[in-house]
Amino acid sequence: MCINQEQYNEILERLNNIEFRQQLLFENNAVSRVLFEYEITQSQYTEIMNLMDDYRNRISNREDVSHGDFERCIYNIIPRQNGNYHFCEEIVLAFKELHRWEEVFENLYGDMSKYNNLKR
Repeated sequence: MCINQEQYNEILERLNNIEFRQQLLFENNAVSRVLFEYEITQSQYTEIMNLMDDYRNRISNREDVSHGDFERCIYNIIPRQNGNYHFCEEIVLAFKELHRWEEVFENLYGDMSKYNNLKR
């Protein structure tokens, strides 16, 4: 059986995705569970982390940030989550639980009453 380059690339991409999802299962932490549940790919995860770094820098530079703008950025990364602000909140909260990008959560969602129990 001969496969062409396009088929080979598709198989390789699927294998990489399976390995990434397996890694998420083994990690079994707040972030990996969210990524697994929402079927986030490794490249989307990398883009999310870059976005989190970007927001950390904006916050450090005392720039105005809002959860609405952040959510639009997430929807650009993961179009099938468009309008699902619950996903956006979940991923930022999951990072906070792992003590990663805590300031991003605090600045975007920390003042919401539903998160009052998380105040320090």
